[in-house]
Amino acid sequence: MNKLYYSYEMCKKDTQKLVDISKSFQADAFLSVARGGLTLSHLMAQTMNQRNIFTINSISYDRKNQKDSIDIFNIPDLKSYKKVLIIDDIVDSGKTMIEIFKILNEKFPNCEFKLATLFYKKTALIKPDFYINETDMWIEFFWEVDIQMKEKI
Repeated sequence: MNKLYYSYEMCKKDTQKLVDISKSFQADAFLSVARGGLTLSHLMAQTMNQRNIFTINSISYDRKNQKDSIDIFNIPDLKSYKKVLIIDDIVDSGKTMIEIFKILNEKFPNCEFKLATLFYKKTALIKPDFYINETDMWIEFFWEVDIQMKEKI
């Protein structure tokens, strides 16, 4: 599989583009999908002066291997918000994001959710409302590659 190293400089440029195309949504809050969406949501929040930032956890990969099940937890209380922008780094298969939307729409039926990502794979089951790059490559994000996690001994 082809790989693309996604540098900080690339991310900075693409984040500004993503801010420009997603600001029309006028989100009351951001919901960052941990961990992939954390860096992007921080950069977008700084740029858009958004202070209502929440996280939701999802685990569908174990390092580089997709797991059989999807774990979604730490769902914040979004009842007081009307428009929430979900932020993640990439929509790969789309399975995780479909589950996240399902849970959020059930828990918060009066809230409108839209999705913003840096990357989107055409084969995904869901297409982001806002995205910058369409790809079929494996993306190696600078926040995953430049600071390597040491294995516990």
